[in-house]
Amino acid sequence: MSAPESQSLQRTARLRSFHELMQERVQRILLVSSAYDSFIMSEEGHLHETLLSQFVELNLGQTPDLVQVTSASEALDLLAADDRFDLVVSSLYAGDANAAEMARRLHQKECRVPVMALAYTGNELREFVESNDTSDLERVFLWQGDVRIFLAMVMYLEDRLNAENDTGARGVPAIIVVEDNPRYYSAFLPAIYTELYRHTHRLLSEDLNISQKMMRMRARPKVLLATTFEEAWETFERYPDQVLGVISDVEYPRGGESDPRAGIELCSRAAAARPDIRLVLQSSDPANRALADEIGASFLLKGSPLLLHQLREILVDRFGFGDFAFRDAGRSVIDRATGLRSLCEKLATVPDESIAYHAQRNHFSNWLKARTEFALAERFRPRTIEEFGGVSGLRAHLLSEVQEYRRERNRTLIVDFDANRFDPEISFTRIGEGSLGGKARGVAFANRVLYTTGIQAEFPDVEIHTPPSVVLATEVFEQFLEYEGLRDYTLSERSDEEIVAHFLEAPFPREAARGLRAFLQRVRYPLAIRSSSLLEDSLSQPFAGVYRTFMLPNNDRELDARWNQLAHAVKRVYASAFTQQAKTYLSMTSFRLEEERMGVMLQALAGRQRGDLFYPDFAGVARSYNFYPEPGQSSEDGVAAVALGLGHTVVGGDPCLRFCPRDPQHIIGHSSVEDALQNSQREFFALDLTRETREQALAGTQRYPLSLAEQEDGPLAWLGATYIPEDHRIVDGIARPGVRLVNFAQVLKHGAFPLAAILDTLLGRCAEGTGGPVEIEFAGNLGTANRKAEFAFLQMRPLALTREFAHVDLDGITAEQTVCRSARVLGNGRIEDIRDLVVVDAMSFERQKSPEVAVHVARFDAQLRNLKRPYALIGVGRWGSADPSLGIPVSWNQIAGARVIVESGFRDLKVAPSQGAHFFQNLTSGNVGYFTVNPDSGEGELDWDWLTGLPAEEVRDSVKRIRLAAPILVLMSGEAGEGAILKPDGAAG
Repeated sequence: MSAPESQSLQRTARLRSFHELMQERVQRILLVSSAYDSFIMSEEGHLHETLLSQFVELNLGQTPDLVQVTSASEALDLLAADDRFDLVVSSLYAGDANAAEMARRLHQKECRVPVMALAYTGNELREFVESNDTSDLERVFLWQGDVRIFLAMVMYLEDRLNAENDTGARGVPAIIVVEDNPRYYSAFLPAIYTELYRHTHRLLSEDLNISQKMMRMRARPKVLLATTFEEAWETFERYPDQVLGVISDVEYPRGGESDPRAGIELCSRAAAARPDIRLVLQSSDPANRALADEIGASFLLKGSPLLLHQLREILVDRFGFGDFAFRDAGRSVIDRATGLRSLCEKLATVPDESIAYHAQRNHFSNWLKARTEFALAERFRPRTIEEFGGVSGLRAHLLSEVQEYRRERNRTLIVDFDANRFDPEISFTRIGEGSLGGKARGVAFANRVLYTTGIQAEFPDVEIHTPPSVVLATEVFEQFLEYEGLRDYTLSERSDEEIVAHFLEAPFPREAARGLRAFLQRVRYPLAIRSSSLLEDSLSQPFAGVYRTFMLPNNDRELDARWNQLAHAVKRVYASAFTQQAKTYLSMTSFRLEEERMGVMLQALAGRQRGDLFYPDFAGVARSYNFYPEPGQSSEDGVAAVALGLGHTVVGGDPCLRFCPRDPQHIIGHSSVEDALQNSQREFFALDLTRETREQALAGTQRYPLSLAEQEDGPLAWLGATYIPEDHRIVDGIARPGVRLVNFAQVLKHGAFPLAAILDTLLGRCAEGTGGPVEIEFAGNLGTANRKAEFAFLQMRPLALTREFAHVDLDGITAEQTVCRSARVLGNGRIEDIRDLVVVDAMSFERQKSPEVAVHVARFDAQLRNLKRPYALIGVGRWGSADPSLGIPVSWNQIAGARVIVESGFRDLKVAPSQGAHFFQNLTSGNVGYFTVNPDSGEGELDWDWLTGLPAEEVRDSVKRIRLAAPILVLMSGEAGEGAILKPDGAAG
């Protein structure tokens, strides 16, 4: 395990989830009291409703159930029959027995439910304690007109039961309260708990998501009550590093007798063990103030009419339940920090003496603990100024720790959007309820991988991150469809154009629109508007390339113009869920259209502005599993495809560079000058920042010649190569005149950027995290003199892969029996029910007519799907290529009915196996057999003569639809990556 990874695990080892906290809860209370007693505890005579209102007021979420009986005998009978009670609260005198007697009887029956007694007057309490053995009672409390006493009872018991796990094992801070007089702890505990929850709710307004809010609620400091010196000191010794402070009376029992200096001794010992601990002494004697001053403790006068008010002030000012007050050496307040962002700002500006004063006393760590920021508090443990060579070094260290912690937290949290506290630096923010969708879930997981595995520390010269993203959750989509029967409209037979037009006219949900406008007010960088549907990027059905993505410059001076562009882009993404392509794809799965829900991800576009264009230096796709490994490589070595500019080049199937991350100097498809010329990128995609109209902005990405990337500050200088015709050779770099190519030599051969190492590391960590192979999309920028190199982790999805292969025997098959045989086959098993073929004839096919051929293929596919007849698709060039000169530019829905697909090289051009991201994912998830052959190069066999001689039911240009009298047999060995398609019985020859 790497050092960064080990450190990351150590940080999270003590507390991984709020589910680990407050495991012991008081859920049912049995109240034993007369009707009159319960009446006086509630002004309206409804104690349960009054208790509920207190829990709701403090937003505690879980309110205990309250069951009331009027006598001890009823309580004993009920407890004997029902063991689901967690606490018994009894009046001192409960009908036929007092509270102490009832507790003793319960214990004799081995019923361990805690019993607390509640007195209504001081005299009643004193007489009861003097005349009864109270050792079987949990505690005795005094009713003083405040129904919050029940809150204090519940919280006190829960804190005692959970202290060992929460404070001891998980590091949650604690406050020790030492008081033996029920009158005072009955007043202190409600006041302390109320202030704790008020403080917690102040923090909730800063919180980023429901998970963090739940953590705050459960990780609030424990309040541990002690009534003797020994009990208090034992508690301190059990949790010495977690105790925030001690609130202690001056006189209470020690060694079995009342000791007038017990509190002084306790606080002195605690201060000697922990000089940074907060101390509060309380006494009825004003003379004890001087003793408190001697040991640095605050002082409370018990007889003061402002006692509880002063206690709350101390909790806020000294225990970290308020702002962080920066003080000078004379303890005068010179500035305040309200939260982590504010702390970061103030640390950069306050005087050196203030930094030194607080750091040496561990004030930063204590304040952070009170705010439940435990991981950061650990990093702020006492440090000497000498460790950092002076205060300036210490200041830089503290700033670095806060900034890094905020980055780490923001990477791993999914933040609920709030216009008042939105931070553009936060990696992941959500608007609306419901699911994030598959694509956004992948990005959220990518965030977690980057943080928890410490990859950044392994590549310090490159900033590795996921771009800031805002996600419209699926509930916003549901709200949008509620407008005037919009959902019913989409399910009717409408053209894609009609659906888009109707969606553009529908109003955007009001609350989400407010959030998006607030978002646009803060950000001016270009945006990628990506689909993130409920089913998208799942393991079984990736829906790759089915839904729409739009790029927006987001640079108009007018907010309304940018809002209109964004709203139209989101609506078009919504509409893409109901296009013919999406409906066709869904028809091939087990899902229904009404089950799909669309989230939308607004992601900062990775790249840099160069003149009027915006694009990254490079972008691409990488997989941890290579279905077509080169000789000397294994499938587990993975494969990457990368191109200069935006990633459209790679996912669309245009020429790009392919390499193995573990063997980056071996470029796939560049074994000769001819191969390199044929397979090299000649154009790149970029976003045009000058397009101002709405429709143009939505289609702002275009192809551009490499010459534009050769201009000043262009990436071709680092990624390019030159073909010199007169020498018929390719040289790295673009210093010489000639034909420009892209070969990434400076990156893959000479280490200008650790691309291969980063991809290999990421693929390994992601595959480990998902438990299977993965595919990632990425973009990056090379470093410059004034800008750090950047690697943007854009998306991650599980890779559909058959994990168990049935054995398929290919031995003994002769050439006369086969239609096709290939050593580069994707798929596994036998297909025996195909009698239909759609064939693009190699002899009559003309490359310039590739788009027309794609239309004819789609027509035949629709016919056969309507007839529910699976077919084999056979053609030349690369299926699904965005470049018509390299193949036939079909989309997935245009060939979705094919069960097996064959692509054959042209006579003058070899075809590399299709690994375009979207097309390839749909192949693997749909379990479609895929054969790649280049017969003219000796790579596989395809009997064109036999295919040409078959009679066709229909012919369109060079496309034939053929119906066989008997089915072909498709054999695919997933283990060997080989396969054969056999002619029907009797058709050999």
